[in-house]
Amino acid sequence: MKKGAVIFLLLFFFVSFASAQEVVKVGTLLAHTGPLKEFGPNLKNGCELAARQMAAAGFKIKFIHEDSETSAIPAINAAKKLVEVDKVVAIIGALASGVTIPVAESVTIPKGVIQISPASTSPLITVLPADKGRDFLFRTCPSDALQGVVAGKVVSERYKTASVLYVNNPYGQGLAEQFKRSFEKRGGKVLAMVPHDERAAESYTAELKKALARKPDVLCAFSYPEHAKVYLKEAIEFFKFRSFFFCDGTKSFDIVKAVGAKNLEGQMGTAPGAAKGTSYDVFVADYKATYGTLPPLPFITNAYDATAVIGLAAYAAKVKGLPLTPKNIRDQLRYVANPPGEVIKPGEFKKAFELLRKGVDINYEGAAGSVDFDENGDVVTPIEIWKYSGGKIVTVRLEYEVPKE
Repeated sequence: MKKGAVIFLLLFFFVSFASAQEVVKVGTLLAHTGPLKEFGPNLKNGCELAARQMAAAGFKIKFIHEDSETSAIPAINAAKKLVEVDKVVAIIGALASGVTIPVAESVTIPKGVIQISPASTSPLITVLPADKGRDFLFRTCPSDALQGVVAGKVVSERYKTASVLYVNNPYGQGLAEQFKRSFEKRGGKVLAMVPHDERAAESYTAELKKALARKPDVLCAFSYPEHAKVYLKEAIEFFKFRSFFFCDGTKSFDIVKAVGAKNLEGQMGTAPGAAKGTSYDVFVADYKATYGTLPPLPFITNAYDATAVIGLAAYAAKVKGLPLTPKNIRDQLRYVANPPGEVIKPGEFKKAFELLRKGVDINYEGAAGSVDFDENGDVVTPIEIWKYSGGKIVTVRLEYEVPKE
């Protein structure tokens, strides 16, 4: 064989290998410390599962994991490092809306980097002024404009009066305000709306005194596990109050351990849910095969879906011959996640890549439900009604049709 032909073949195989091994760098900004530390490791597993499946199908996502600390300033610094040093094309996170919003405003939107939160539910994210006309902020969980409606409906069916103790950030404020509107629309009366600091405290007796002063039928615990496990125990021990309603932020085994299963027995809450069906079943089977068990904690499916749509969008940009920049990947998100197109379920990434190479439209139907991004980067998934039972967290039912209020 002539020397020129040998060189050509070597170059061909080198380019082909490099193309096959092309890596896209994605950051995660999940909570591994702070008030939401219970949730971070499980959401990380969801992200890693999707990336592992994509790698097996021929496209690699390299994660750089950072801890948001469930706090805005550390999260902003971590996001700057991910964007400026690690050069990620996207960030999955944060969890708390009070962290996601300042990160978006200070780092990802100004720098033109995709940010997809799997867990931030504040209604403010829908209309965030900093993202108007930019389109870099997305989420794979529903807005509390939906959860608050369902919470108001469920509580109104059982109680006439309520007080709300909520974390004083966009998440707690948005959920509490929507709950109040929906509860009072159905004839209920909110007696007190009491905020508490985002940083976990040793005691909440002052806040509890305000919240329970007028003897509400129920106390809505719209906070995070590290807050609620303190004030729920104080409510029971110091105020002899035992009637609570919970949310996604207080759907927690740490709370069960701190307060005791008997004190929570039968008490209900709401959370963004996962649409039951084939896509969810496939995800559950794959998650259990990889990690052993799937905890009944919120947003694990949403973290998986965030990774999936980033990877699919990056691959779509690649087969179109586009550089894998944040903007080019962003422009493909709705193309791979929204109809029309051939349905792609969790784990079907080899099939998706083959279709994209052929120029066939795809429509990713996620583990949590449809990931049909609207013009604001929002999606709609069911709202779960759940309860504590025998020390476990069990689903009561899912609400698929939630009116806007």
